Amino acid sequence: MSLFKRSFFLLLSAALAAVFLSLPVFAAATPYQITAPPLGERWFSILIDNEQVGFYRQQTAALPEGGYRIEGDGSVRMKVMGFTKESSSREIYQIAPNLALRTVEVEQTINGSKSRLNGKMVPGGLQIKREANGKSSVKILKTKSELFPGPTLNLMPLFKGTAMGKTLRLFSFDPEELAIKEVKIMVLGEEKTPDGQPALKLRNNLYPFVDNDIWVDQLGNTLLESVRDGLVITKADPPEKLAAFISGMVLSKKDLIYDFSQVRISPSLKHAPAKLAGLSVEISGYGDQIPVLSNGSQQVERQQDKVVITTGSLRKPAEAVLTVAEEAYLQPAEGIESTAAEIISKSKELTANLKTGQERVQALTTWTANWLEDSIEDGGSALVALGKKRGNCQTHAKLYTALARAAGIPTRFVSGLVSQDGTGFLYHSWAESLLEGRWIAVDPTFNQVPADPTHLAFFEGNRLTDLSPLVGVIGKIKVTILEER
Repeated sequence: MSLFKRSFFLLLSAALAAVFLSLPVFAAATPYQITAPPLGERWFSILIDNEQVGFYRQQTAALPEGGYRIEGDGSVRMKVMGFTKESSSREIYQIAPNLALRTVEVEQTINGSKSRLNGKMVPGGLQIKREANGKSSVKILKTKSELFPGPTLNLMPLFKGTAMGKTLRLFSFDPEELAIKEVKIMVLGEEKTPDGQPALKLRNNLYPFVDNDIWVDQLGNTLLESVRDGLVITKADPPEKLAAFISGMVLSKKDLIYDFSQVRISPSLKHAPAKLAGLSVEISGYGDQIPVLSNGSQQVERQQDKVVITTGSLRKPAEAVLTVAEEAYLQPAEGIESTAAEIISKSKELTANLKTGQERVQALTTWTANWLEDSIEDGGSALVALGKKRGNCQTHAKLYTALARAAGIPTRFVSGLVSQDGTGFLYHSWAESLLEGRWIAVDPTFNQVPADPTHLAFFEGNRLTDLSPLVGVIGKIKVTILEER
């Protein structure tokens, strides 16, 4: 059983990006206004659930022609929720005296995949050239506004003289998503860091559904950044403290978020999940701003910060047959290469001479479960997994989804909770296939068609943007069993 891969891509990005924002964020009244960023070198530790997983170094220098050069490099190596990620990056920004972006260079390697980006401001927007996987592309991100790169965002309230209690709005360039984003930075007021250092506290909206809090001192130095109430921490540390970690940094064998992410239930299930025909649960702590999948193989009722999910035979009868854009669930997608020749060939081989959609779904599910050796790590895209023959629950779901779409069965990747032992739930990914106008839950990790009623789907899709709401759920929700059949 695996947990989400990409559910914590957001937190991983937060861990890196938090240090990219490592310039000051101080916006009280006039005594703390500044006219230049603090110069010199600073080092940061990156921690997930209080365990160090990486570092970041940033150097800021004045340019002879005016403006500044900000260079940063760092590395994160970690296992989080069954997903192993090794990421290193180097960023160089040239900025104007008012901290607006002039040029950007980014080199990064994520799990062995390298990419390079160069950008410069031109009339009408930001011109970007990107090189990855032997290919290059050029595009212009149109904007009429000045852009401020990540390392300058914490500085802007000081430059603008933003008063306590006020919010500053500006636009920033995100090199990972190649997008221009509106950023809101609120100056909350003076507040000591958790270890007692005097500071000014800020909060921005860089990460959906969670708070990103920043503490800075009166010199404009960032002391601490905290995502999701301390789950991801970036803190300033002296280089000598980081030397041993950097020189001996290796992948941790401990899954840092596994224990944290388990969802306890009350009372425990009376029956084994595989023996259940239907289930009704109440999930408390599920914020009303966080979406939940309600048009699939379950029924959903929202009650302020509570959600009631009903599955299996406890669902209300006589539901209308779904009307969906089936074509959208037959197309290839990121990590789901349903039109690749190898995927099409294997799909045809497995479904030849099978007459019904149910038979084809079962054949593809069973083959995927048997073909892939279970692993705590994601085996990559569907096409990669086909060759590697191993992977976690997300790998299983991606490969099955690609095979099913290649067979003409509208199918989608979903993620949520599942119980294996009846005493709690873990985060998991599976699929839903559209048969005769109804979504049927299919679990190619456990070889279940339909999947047992403890499969509670939260989100659809396997991309970062699809899974980002999960970060607002993990560690906060509680499941109460209302009825089981």
